[in-house]
Parts: sequence; structure tokens; C-alpha cells
Amino acid sequence: MSRVASTTPPEGAPIPERHPKAPPIGSRIPSHFGHCFGCGELHPTGLHLVAHAGEAANLTAQFTVTQDHQGAPGLAHGGLLSLAFDEALGKLMWLIRAPAVTGRLETDFLKPVPMGSTLHITARITGQVNRKVYTSAEGRLNSADGPLAVKASALFVIVTMDHFLNNAPKEYLEQISKIPELLAFVDPEFEINP
Repeated sequence: MSRVASTTPPEGAPIPERHPKAPPIGSRIPSHFGHCFGCGELHPTGLHLVAHAGEAANLTAQFTVTQDHQGAPGLAHGGLLSLAFDEALGKLMWLIRAPAVTGRLETDFLKPVPMGSTLHITARITGQVNRKVYTSAEGRLNSADGPLAVKASALFVIVTMDHFLNNAPKEYLEQISKIPELLAFVDPEFEINP
């Protein structure tokens, strides 16, 4: 039987330093793909999550729940809330310039998130051990200090850019060749810890 990976970093795990080429503090972290359901501006019914770089290994993000995001009538679908946190936590990788995939995601739903409300997410890296990056986040209703509605933690595993580039459709590769922010992320200078 395989062991389930924890989203909690081991005691003493260091928090990685912000990469010198990370998006500037306060700047919008770009979408990795225009048609991404989580953060893409081109997806007609997506979350359109917008994230901004924090001062260290942290960020803020938000999205507004529309009728396309409902599970029960008038409430956000739990799976889509998990997606929002996966997206926000994944954007932390821009701050350390490490391409990564989600290894495990845990989401705790504390309050309903009604249609029309905006979820304000704060996310941070809580530790790194070799290729494992540990993260956590909170989501509050309608303001950064509103009621706590959702909490999440995730484990990301750093991979090479080939993981994404070898599986990307031709149209995506053409798109990233035209967008400077994406070219800065798809960078052969990534340092990948073995």
C-alpha cells in the first residue's frame, strides 16, 4: 500500500526565497494559458481568477462566483472552489520560478460561497524539501477580512518544463511565443532540484 503524501511540510522545512526574476510585488501574475478554466481570460465560463504577487513567497487572488459556477442552486460548486485554490496555490510557483504539478490538494469548506460573492484568497508557500513545495491558502467572502469560507493546502512537485511543453497543443506553443510574460516563465534557466 502506498503512503499518502502530506500537504504539511516536515518540521524545519525552509521557505524558498523569492526568485530575482519573479513577478514584481503587487503585479498581476499572468495566466499560463488563455483558455485555462481557472485563470484564463478567454474561457467563456471559467473562474477568471486574478492573482497578484505578494512581498515574499505569497500572493493574493480573487474570483467572483457566477451562475456558471453553481453546484446547489445559488451556491458555488465545491469542486470549482477546489479548482480556485489549486489555481491560486499553483500560481505561487511563479514566485520561485519552478514549474510544478499538483501532487495533493486538500480543501476544507467552512461556509457556503453564494453566487455573486467574490472569494478573496491569500496563499503562501509553507516550505520546500527538494522537489516538494508545500503551500496553504484561505478564502474569505467579499473582502480580504471577510468571513473565512474555505481553507486549502497543497503539495506541488517540481518538474521540468518538458512535462508541459511535450504535452502542449501547437496553438499553446504559438501563444507563449508571442507573450513576453509567459516566455519569461518558460525559461531554460530554471534550477530544478533533483
